[in-house]
Amino acid sequence: MMLRSVFVTGATGYMGSALVPALLARGHRVQALARKESAQHIPPGAETVLGDALDSASFASAIAADTLVHLIGTRHPSPAKTASFQAVDLASVDAALDAARRAGIRHLVYVSVAHPAPLMQAYIAARQAAEDRIRSSGISASILRPWYVLGPGHRWPVLLVPCYAILERLPATREAALRLGLVTREQMLRALVACVEQGPSGIRMLDVAAIRSARES
Repeated sequence: MMLRSVFVTGATGYMGSALVPALLARGHRVQALARKESAQHIPPGAETVLGDALDSASFASAIAADTLVHLIGTRHPSPAKTASFQAVDLASVDAALDAARRAGIRHLVYVSVAHPAPLMQAYIAARQAAEDRIRSSGISASILRPWYVLGPGHRWPVLLVPCYAILERLPATREAALRLGLVTREQMLRALVACVEQGPSGIRMLDVAAIRSARES
């Protein structure tokens, strides 16, 4: 396994707060972006970089990494938060890409969303636009497409697991049920770490099945 230098945005959030310790535990060097008011929540062992994820100029010069993991997004997305999907989710990708170019990042890891889907059209549109911008950036990228990530504070869809089990067995609904299946935070962490450790290799897409089966190096 090649050890990586990793810059993480959203390092104090739902996924980032678990990913940073996971990367450190495997020997990777981690820089974690945070606003001043949340810097105290950066896990021990990571280098804290103060900055605004929507303003590349606030952190680009501090990046000393080969990999950027971008985890910024609207908390608890819902149809009522359409404006935030553009102002935060998509705008932060633009800032991350600009910073990545300036810093010579070789590999971008991005969490998108499974699609097509019958719900959350504005959210999906913003994430699709982000994917398009990443592809056209010229930077190698791993793009993960979960639908819903079960974990602390995000467990209500576990009630749907029996329904998913049935839908995955019916020919008419199998493809959609698998594409829009549930993944756990532990599965996402393994997939994110695996992407980091595999390094740059063009554009890689990980759907729900690939996320569930991913393993670290």
